[in-house]
Amino acid sequence: MVYVILAVSVLINAIFIWYGYRILRISLSHRDNIDFLMDDVDSFVAHLEAIYELTTFYGDETLQNLLLHSKKLKEDIREFKQNYVLEVEDEKELIEYEESEEEKGP
Repeated sequence: MVYVILAVSVLINAIFIWYGYRILRISLSHRDNIDFLMDDVDSFVAHLEAIYELTTFYGDETLQNLLLHSKKLKEDIREFKQNYVLEVEDEKELIEYEESEEEKGP
């Protein structure tokens, strides 16, 4: 009876560890996607600033509002990332863990 309980406990713990690992990988994937999005928005803001500073467009109210809107969007995405994406402080440990799991096989 004790061995059955031990086996069930080990199985349940293994399932929880696997599930936690999957959730962590999904979270890291989301973080990478948000980082990619932030890079795109940064590039857009820089391009817009460069256009706004051209003598032809300098002082144009529409471009100025577009520039302010893009900076607000950038800040909103940064806030989203801070609030909803799990940050892993030591990614090296995660990479080592993934490599050890791959060596073990499926």
